[in-house]
Amino acid sequence: MASGSGAARSSGTAPGGGNGNGAARGGVGLADVPSGLPGQAGSAGPPPPSGSGDTAGLARGGVANLAGAALAAVAGVGVTWLVARGLGPVAAGSFFAATSAFVLVGGVARLGTTTALVYWPARLRAQGRPELIGPCLRSGLVPVAVLGLLLGVAVWLTAEHFVPEYAAPLTMLALFLPVAALSEALLAATRGYRMMRPTVLLEKIMRPATQLLCVGSLAVLALSGIVSPPSTWALAWVLPYVPGAAIAGFLVWQRWHHEPTLTRRDRIAARIEGRTVGSAFWRYTAPRALANAAQTALQRVDVLMVAGLAGLAPAAAYAVAGRFVVLGQLANGSIAQVVQPRLAETLAVGDRAGALRLYQTATAWLVMISWPLHLVVACYADLYLGLFGATYTAAAPAVRVLAAAMLISTGCGMVDMVLSMAGRTTWNLMNVLLALVTMVAIDLVAIPRLGVVGAAIGLAAAVAVNNLLPLAQLATSLRLHPFGSGTRTAMALAATSFGVLPWLVRLVVPSQPVGAGAALVLAAGVYLGGLRRFQDRLGIPALLAAARPGRRNTVKTASQG
Repeated sequence: MASGSGAARSSGTAPGGGNGNGAARGGVGLADVPSGLPGQAGSAGPPPPSGSGDTAGLARGGVANLAGAALAAVAGVGVTWLVARGLGPVAAGSFFAATSAFVLVGGVARLGTTTALVYWPARLRAQGRPELIGPCLRSGLVPVAVLGLLLGVAVWLTAEHFVPEYAAPLTMLALFLPVAALSEALLAATRGYRMMRPTVLLEKIMRPATQLLCVGSLAVLALSGIVSPPSTWALAWVLPYVPGAAIAGFLVWQRWHHEPTLTRRDRIAARIEGRTVGSAFWRYTAPRALANAAQTALQRVDVLMVAGLAGLAPAAAYAVAGRFVVLGQLANGSIAQVVQPRLAETLAVGDRAGALRLYQTATAWLVMISWPLHLVVACYADLYLGLFGATYTAAAPAVRVLAAAMLISTGCGMVDMVLSMAGRTTWNLMNVLLALVTMVAIDLVAIPRLGVVGAAIGLAAAVAVNNLLPLAQLATSLRLHPFGSGTRTAMALAATSFGVLPWLVRLVVPSQPVGAGAALVLAAGVYLGGLRRFQDRLGIPALLAAARPGRRNTVKTASQG
């Protein structure tokens, strides 16, 4: 399961241990790095040019990321479908619980560095201090590798004692925990260098496609009567992390080792200042480590709680019910990964107008892409669940609760990431912890009584806390909000086309494939017409220009409100 506003997930204090105001004001050097470090205020250089150029660059990265996200989404749904069909509900629940625990522990092992490894290289480049990127990378990557190894051993040794129901697949996954944690951190470092292609190719294309191929081979065997245990399915799912981590590590090493701006003097200075930079890195990251674990728990702990409080079969139903949530979050994460370094650079030099433009344009695109999915799934929840098997259709009410929560989440945009890039990472930490406490408290009461619907209610409450609270904080402290005219237009178009029209059709034609198909054709026609009518306001020309090979057009942003 997933929650919050996306894959970018950020939090922590300002790098200097303050409240982050320096980042918002701009003009501070190394974001309040200790005073012994040279090249602070004044080294940042002029602000990046505001206007359409920012959004053209955002669009180029965003289109590639969205294309990769679409492939990853198809592969992810395919894996879920194969597991649900190839294993019985109990065995499928064992697989989903084990992978959820694996992702949860992996989130702890990453120590919040996936945000810092984007934030720091982008900020140091914007401030003309590339010689300090190497020490920052070492400060982030080495602890992740060590902690990943320690946690992997701990899970392998204790799984049988604590979770015997799914210990077999979990111990298999534990062997790959260090590789998975390091893979995510290394890919974040490539994004800090503004290299989006590795994330798209490795994380969104190669790994999901390989997972689908490996799991699919087991499903073919199952059709032949050779049903493998959940641990074998878990192995097929986790193996693709290995080549991705190796390639990402090579790319980071190559980019740092061949950094053209580093002189011999720069490298000597970097070695001298390495400890100071490492301290500043962890002052920024330490609160994020807890927030990252809490954010990952928001995504995964509900599946584990359903497995523990209701059983493995309901856990499988809940995992299947929430699969569409991941589809929407892939779009969010794809856009957020492109926005992160640009937003960090923009806020580092105090360009609030540029930050507002990036935030509103990205949110308009996110709503435009994700709201149709959530609205359609809510309307035809029974048909959606029927794709995975008749035993899962009883979870339709949970699907509708989750869809409503995701409308709130995507409507707020990548609010937690924006808050973190502005240096308000302690605030973000408090928000995530409050959301997690809210979800766990509701789940403990609701799951024994309502089953998967209770878990969905708990997640929906957590999503509301984790989005509306930081939304208010951004509005009051930085005067940033996602509701430009482009966002409002996208919301109105999606709600009318995929919300009102399908429900009206359903009143006339029962929920069946023919009626659903007719409703979707009607909704798509109205929606595409609206997008064409308001394309400039939505920033669609930027996406179209970016999609054309060899074009680097400068286009207008989604309008601000």
